[in-house]
Amino acid sequence: MPVNLDKPLQWKADIAKSVDMYNEWFMKFAPKAFRETRVETTKSVEATLRATENMTNVKPAILRNHPEVLSTLRMSTCPPLAVDRLIGLSGVSPGLVKKMELEKKIPPKMNAAKADAQLGKIGDIVEKMADPDIFVWLSRKTGPTEAEIHRAATIVADRLCGSVANPIIRNAQEKRQLAEIKGWLEGRGYKHLPAGEGTRFNAMQPGSFSFRMNVPVKLEGGEKTVKIPVDAVIMPKRALADQLPLLFEAKSAGDFTNPNKRRKEEAVKMAQLRSNYGHDISFNLFLCGYFDTGYLGYEAAEGIDWVWEHRIDDLSRFGI
Repeated sequence: MPVNLDKPLQWKADIAKSVDMYNEWFMKFAPKAFRETRVETTKSVEATLRATENMTNVKPAILRNHPEVLSTLRMSTCPPLAVDRLIGLSGVSPGLVKKMELEKKIPPKMNAAKADAQLGKIGDIVEKMADPDIFVWLSRKTGPTEAEIHRAATIVADRLCGSVANPIIRNAQEKRQLAEIKGWLEGRGYKHLPAGEGTRFNAMQPGSFSFRMNVPVKLEGGEKTVKIPVDAVIMPKRALADQLPLLFEAKSAGDFTNPNKRRKEEAVKMAQLRSNYGHDISFNLFLCGYFDTGYLGYEAAEGIDWVWEHRIDDLSRFGI
């Protein structure tokens, strides 16, 4: 039986409560999550400064051995350089820069001498455009003090964290949501199966659950198999033989725009799961934050149900 998807008269009240819950969490914990990430990022920036002789020698070897520092170097210039702007200024291969940014690697098939030549061009641009207001020692003969290095690293870390603020908050919120589900299930005698134990989603024992489990599906045509990541997989205690577990996607949102942009993702997952496992597969959402009636109506039309975090006991209505 549906839990929330068939109760549109209740949606607006739940939306208001969910928004309030998200905002309360954000005010209390988002700054802490951001600060903790900034502390770790500052340490990483300080390591990059040491490796580049405090932005005076951005050698190809550094970029070759540590391609992950590229984003730090982009945020160290005045003005900070977007990926495409760096490509345009340096005249290097777009594939090289994007591989370094996205995968933290040098393209494996790129000739070593060619790679070093292009990495040298990137280093030249970074050195020429290094922000003198951050790296104050660049305009004098004496080197930086430890305090100046730390201050500069903190500023660059702020720039880095600012560019990925939403993912930082989203990751912190997802961890919190999964912790809430875990506490609720263990309070009712369910056993947590840690990730990596090799248990298949359709071979779980009744009364068990796991997080971030991959569910294999064959794409249309049946020639290619992909893995759909699912945040929470729960096998009810009273599950019948051959019953599939319940699947839940933990979702949070700090505004109404982004969920509506991405609402088709859940519909695609549901379609793929049904085509592989039949219409009895149960794929649902665990929601906290800004999800409006347009989003809920779209998901309901696809047969996707949900539980609001502020009313987590609705999990029991799924037979858990």
